[in-house]
Amino acid sequence: MSPAGDAETVIKFPILIGDIGGTNARFAILVDSYAEPKEFPIVATADFANIDDAIQSAILDRTSMIPRSAVLAVAGPIDGDEIALTNCDWVVRPKVMSRDLGLEDIIVLNDFEAQALAVVALGAEHMVKIGGGEAEPNAGRIVLGPGTGLGVAGLVHACHTWIPVPGEGGHVDMGPRTARDLQVFPHLEQIEGRISAEQMLCGRGLVNLYRAVARADGGKEALSTPAEITAAAIEETDAVAVEALSMFVVGLGRLAGDLALVFMSRGGVYLTGGIAQKIVPALKKPAFREAFEDKAPHSELLRDIPVYVITHPLAALTGLAAYARTPSRFGVEIDHRRWVTR
Repeated sequence: MSPAGDAETVIKFPILIGDIGGTNARFAILVDSYAEPKEFPIVATADFANIDDAIQSAILDRTSMIPRSAVLAVAGPIDGDEIALTNCDWVVRPKVMSRDLGLEDIIVLNDFEAQALAVVALGAEHMVKIGGGEAEPNAGRIVLGPGTGLGVAGLVHACHTWIPVPGEGGHVDMGPRTARDLQVFPHLEQIEGRISAEQMLCGRGLVNLYRAVARADGGKEALSTPAEITAAAIEETDAVAVEALSMFVVGLGRLAGDLALVFMSRGGVYLTGGIAQKIVPALKKPAFREAFEDKAPHSELLRDIPVYVITHPLAALTGLAAYARTPSRFGVEIDHRRWVTR
């Protein structure tokens, strides 16, 4: 492992970049600092025993380009030479990957660090604004993404450098506030006696909410997947789905507002991931902003903070590509997260 973390980080091209989530993995190869990434078909993590097999079969066997380096973003905390994903049974072993795939240099980031990098790499054409004032250009930002799990990261600007701040904010506690919440919450599935944000605000969280709403009223659970529930709620064909999505949106607004206060994110709050993109019509309804701003005595402060939905389908890869091209632009700490073999 290298003593990385210096400002002169250089990553050798071609560079394999990858965004590995709990359900899907997305890969591309950067030939040089000027070329657009060559993208490959999205890989379902369940289709492969491990990440090495996925890279070999889905990427290396399908191109004549041989990457020398890799910058990977994974959904889980990075600690040591064996990195377990939170919502997938893959374990990333950089030393083994280097040996078996011939990579000279591997950097592993948290997946929401990549999403945070994307916030400054993407243009306004890839964002939908959900209320608030104008973002302060160099102020702190929050990135929040309901997907297979619930990712959270911060982004700060200091010394002319954007610095992503990874964390596990998706596992903070969530609690009831309204009379209806008090009826529904007892039916939510818990983990070791607690309800975390991720138990409500991700794909399985939406299913959890749907079941809890149905059980609170003694009704039927006619739908079973996040896609079915989302579609039925948007089309208003299932009353339980409509309420479940409404509670999801309100919960997301509450958490986003909490994080905005914690981080004083005058640069905006950015919602990313497939679920946020699919529920933009629901997020545009008043309930989301009302929940976001309902933070007395600081509601006025929250009214000025804009929220954006990132609509780019491969936002994390865009962030990784920006970092791989010009690492000096970003204050990414890679000590103990970089493996160099040659």
